[in-house]
Amino acid sequence: MTAGFGLVVRFTLRGGEEVAAVFDELASRTLEGIRRHEPRTLVYATHRVPDEPAVRVFYELYADRAAFDEHERQPHVRHFLAEREEYVDRVDVTFLEHLDGKA
Repeated sequence: MTAGFGLVVRFTLRGGEEVAAVFDELASRTLEGIRRHEPRTLVYATHRVPDEPAVRVFYELYADRAAFDEHERQPHVRHFLAEREEYVDRVDVTFLEHLDGKA
């Protein structure tokens, strides 16, 4: 299976471990909605970065651009986007084009 649309999002959080814990819980609740309601979201993985406790990286892979657009319209995602502002200092988004790989 070839995925048509992907991105990597790097969040730099403001504050310390307490802020990171709240952000991680917000992301986890959002992921529950993604698992239940988004069959065309193929991969949605959240990561910590070793030696950078205030950084989180999300890897997202969608069946196509329309699946990503549908993801962005979901209530659980809209809630995440609104709430994250309280915890995030910086967001860097890198959109990806699939070249090759193993799925």
